Amino acid sequence: MEIFGVIFDKSGFSVDYCWCENCGFCFSPELHGWALADFEKYVYNAEYLKIDPDYMEVRPSNNAGRVIESFDGNDRKIAHLDFGGGAGVLSNKLVEAGWNSISYDPFVNKDTSVSKLGSFDLITAFEVFEHVPDVNKLMNDLAVLLRQDGVILFSTLISDEYISKENKLDWWYAAPRNGHISLFSQQSLAIMAAQNNFYFGSISESYHLFWRGKPSWAAHLLP
Repeated sequence: MEIFGVIFDKSGFSVDYCWCENCGFCFSPELHGWALADFEKYVYNAEYLKIDPDYMEVRPSNNAGRVIESFDGNDRKIAHLDFGGGAGVLSNKLVEAGWNSISYDPFVNKDTSVSKLGSFDLITAFEVFEHVPDVNKLMNDLAVLLRQDGVILFSTLISDEYISKENKLDWWYAAPRNGHISLFSQQSLAIMAAQNNFYFGSISESYHLFWRGKPSWAAHLLP
């Protein structure tokens, strides 16, 4: 099996995806039942970097630059959490730039309870949503962590133009080997936002926002 130019032996797993006609959410039922240990063994193992070499340093560094640029001059007003932040590279870059920032990742911070993290003005979650087996838990966690006038900036590629009832699923983003098991339409994100009393808007096909109030430091991004 070839993924992004890398040859892998067959895993022995058959991974199917289900698609909701009503909201457009697409997910893999088999992988949604896995525990963290299963993902560590079969997905986020020693070979993971072969298919996502930018995961460790390049992408979090680039995203740190995006955050700094987006909220330039407001860093000292913002308590920031990078949710699903891996080894904490993005958060460390922000701290070096003078931010009040911490990182949390369920695979890295296994002994840390979400309820003990505190509350935050800004939560980032880059390349997180598509990897999450339980999106309801993710939304519940974010709702607990976000302050009343806070903002969530996250990335996931919208599926609207790529998944339909009429066509076989052949979208490159539907890639269980690199952990892409939850695929979101614009409508499914809007529904999740409403269920958690968030407003929702998209900056692009890949970058999106949830928010409650409209803080002055984020007004330029919010519709």
